[in-house]
Amino acid sequence: MQTSSDRHEYPAHWEADVVLRDGGTARIRPITVDDAERLVSFYEQVSDESKYYRFFAPYPRLSAKDVHRFTHHDFVDRVGLAAAVGDDFIGTVRYDRIGAGGRPATGAEADEAEVAFLVQDAHQGRGVASALLEHIAAVARERGIRRFAAEVLPANTKMIKVFTDAGYTQKRSFEDGVVRLEFDLEPTDRSLAVQYAREQRAEARSVQRLLAPGAVAVIGTGRAPGGVGRSILDNIRDGGFTGRLYAVNGALPEGQKELDGIPAFRSVRDIDGPVDLAVVAVPAERVPEVVAECGEHDVQGLVVISAGYAESGPEGRERQRALVRQARSHGMRIIGPNSFGVINTSPEVRLNASLAPDMPRAGRIGLFAQSGAIGVALLSRLHRRGGGVTGVTGLSTFVSSGNRADVSGNDVLQYWYEDADTDVALMYLESIGNPRKFTRLARRTAAAKPLVVVQGARHGAGPRGHAVRATQLPHATVSALLRQAGVIRVDTITELVDAGLLLARQPLPAGPRVAILGNSESLGLLTYDACLAEGLRPHPPQDLTTAASAADFHAALSRALADDSSDAVVVTAIPSVGEGSDGDAALAEALRSAAAEQPTKPVLVVHVELGGLAEALSAATSTAPQPGAAPGPAPKAGATRTGERAGPRTGADEGAEADGKGAPAPVPPLEGAHPIPAYPAAERAVRALGQAVAYGQWRRDAADPGKVPEYEDIDERGAAALIEGLLARGQGLTLTTDATCELLAAYGVHVHRALPAPTPDVAAEAARALGYPVALKATAPHLRHRADLGGVRLDLADEDQLRRAYAELTELFGSPEELRPVVQRMAPRGVDTVVRAVIDPAAGAVLSFGLAGAASQLLGDMAHRLIPVTDRDATSLVRSIRTAPLLFGWRGSAPVDTPALEELMLRVSRLVHDHPEVVAVTLEPVVVAPHGISVLGASVRLAPPPARDDQGPRTLPPTY
Repeated sequence: MQTSSDRHEYPAHWEADVVLRDGGTARIRPITVDDAERLVSFYEQVSDESKYYRFFAPYPRLSAKDVHRFTHHDFVDRVGLAAAVGDDFIGTVRYDRIGAGGRPATGAEADEAEVAFLVQDAHQGRGVASALLEHIAAVARERGIRRFAAEVLPANTKMIKVFTDAGYTQKRSFEDGVVRLEFDLEPTDRSLAVQYAREQRAEARSVQRLLAPGAVAVIGTGRAPGGVGRSILDNIRDGGFTGRLYAVNGALPEGQKELDGIPAFRSVRDIDGPVDLAVVAVPAERVPEVVAECGEHDVQGLVVISAGYAESGPEGRERQRALVRQARSHGMRIIGPNSFGVINTSPEVRLNASLAPDMPRAGRIGLFAQSGAIGVALLSRLHRRGGGVTGVTGLSTFVSSGNRADVSGNDVLQYWYEDADTDVALMYLESIGNPRKFTRLARRTAAAKPLVVVQGARHGAGPRGHAVRATQLPHATVSALLRQAGVIRVDTITELVDAGLLLARQPLPAGPRVAILGNSESLGLLTYDACLAEGLRPHPPQDLTTAASAADFHAALSRALADDSSDAVVVTAIPSVGEGSDGDAALAEALRSAAAEQPTKPVLVVHVELGGLAEALSAATSTAPQPGAAPGPAPKAGATRTGERAGPRTGADEGAEADGKGAPAPVPPLEGAHPIPAYPAAERAVRALGQAVAYGQWRRDAADPGKVPEYEDIDERGAAALIEGLLARGQGLTLTTDATCELLAAYGVHVHRALPAPTPDVAAEAARALGYPVALKATAPHLRHRADLGGVRLDLADEDQLRRAYAELTELFGSPEELRPVVQRMAPRGVDTVVRAVIDPAAGAVLSFGLAGAASQLLGDMAHRLIPVTDRDATSLVRSIRTAPLLFGWRGSAPVDTPALEELMLRVSRLVHDHPEVVAVTLEPVVVAPHGISVLGASVRLAPPPARDDQGPRTLPPTY
């Protein structure tokens, strides 16, 4: 058990699990008096050269005085952190606060500290020192230290590189044969970029180790066919895994060396050679023993199929926590528990470590599912040609996270971001453990490749197996923030597949203009209406009549694709009487050849009872380009080139043909052509196209995200001093009207004064001070911002009108004590709006905007953006609400001053971003007039900032 040293309690919140550069894990924690033996053992394993670099002299062993110094810390002026794997230290870092002349110092007046590292030689190059630097810098900032100093021998180039690559603002000097580095600890854009890049490489590598192992052991394989473990073993073997495969069963008889031709062992420790991945399929009570054996054998990662964890209740949740802690103590990451498994179709790997009996076709789609059942449905939908969206597509990788106790969608996004085999990412999520990080990663991923997400459990608690931080934001707000990050949000798994197939097969549309052509006038009109409903700009449908031949379709599609006034083409087709598969193949060939002539625009087909057409349109073994395909005309649909197979056949292929739900083996597409997706309903095709259009626009906008403006009149230091003084009075508080106005004014937000009016005489005096005309308002909670209830009187031109209004309010609603009336100078007429900012514990800082009153309260017509908001964000925010036309001259009204409104939102965003202690701001109403704005009401809430925020060091999620 950890204990404290000299003065302060043990800072447990400094403990963190981290992913290292090679994908392994380590735990970073404070060093305490209990670590003396660990420290001595650690030091004994460090080379003489590394010791020399640390102490600038030969230093073979630590003295008792050294051990005492390096293990006794006050956690303020002297702090030591260690990176550990299991019980063993692999690296240490410490700082000592110093004052003038580099002498030891105490107290907040001294804001500089000397820092030094030591990493075992066997673990150098894994990013241990970089991770320790991030964490010791965060600790130092928390303790009021603003600058680090380090002295390094010139020959210690590795440590110099750790400091110089960190991205902090620094100075370097050379004196007496020593390099002295000084750097500020305030995060910079470059230091955050470096931190995020290291995080991405490390987490991507940790997932790669799980998806591309060189050797796999399946633990819990039954001796007889059947059962979970044996099924997975068979699936790995039958899928053609390119690495080494082992079966592990503790009940195997002595001397049995094989299980159905696969090397078999009673324990993973008996395997002669490394094991990269262990698939665990034993009862939950046996898993700890298995994990311990895997740790001893240096297994790199686990896929835990076993159930009986957090999904089963409190006891299972504690079992799940213990599982993650145990695995991380050995440097291993976990997919699961309660996972369906993982799949990697890469020819270099061909791993089907899942319960799916058939290896999916190779392709360019990455699939992540938190639900095993939904994962099965999605695999089936993508693998087979029936069930809605027809045609062949393929997967690059599949991950079923199960309870998501360790590896999450965030980790898989990190992997897909740099995975050259994945062009489109599809995710089924039932919970988002870290929305703030997810939106950050999603924005970066979406800038490179489409990310389509469907979220289950939107209107209630997530699955019991998922432990996540609570969010105060409604689902609609979270969805809006995801769309801001470039995520293509869909509502069903059908839409997930519809959008995914279009994005995997076709280029992005350059705009919303859609050409429609086909042999059914009715189907064309349905498509036209669907386009309008999706916000697209369709041209009138071109009816080719039911007598149209394949050549007519080819000519019409060629003209539509060559027309500069269209960005995409939807082809509608109904069967011709008497035509069979030959007619389907001819039509498919005509469409595919026309699309190949103009491959820069997407083409979609809406078909009615044309299974053969849909199959022929998708004539390709995968969504990947076909390497080495010979030029020339394509074979007929359903055929293969002489002496060639179009792709590996599986039992599912044969079974699908037998029951009529599949299709013959496909053929390579025309040179330069994209497989054309086909949809059984116009609405589905157009919805997928609308999502592609919106995503394409987001990609173009993301190329210039805008900037966060600087305003010369902002008094950041004055606001900080005011906040510090206010927080000194309590842990969290809603500011008084005067304090609110003062704080907002520091950021150029000026609130119209509202003077209390407890009596008619006081009201009259307040009106004289403010100047007529004035407004009289009731501010009681049940009347506040409810002009529709009659609690507001406007344009009171003199004292007589004011006194009559006062009497009316008290007669209607009660005594002044109940009404809490105030007097406020009249503002110019305009549109009443509301601007809010809130810091959500899970999603981070969010800025919201809408019209005041029923539009936002009843209809929920609010738009949201993550803070900090850029000028482009503010412009789009104003235009994102459904009632935005009221701001721009609807029905002949005067347009209002939206630039002033946007500036107001940018100033509020800056306030919240600069001062995390500001946890909530509400400006209501904000009257936007044709010239200028008036903030008539405001409230601000403060709270102490969190010890760590999104700019803190890299950490894995805690074991909840």
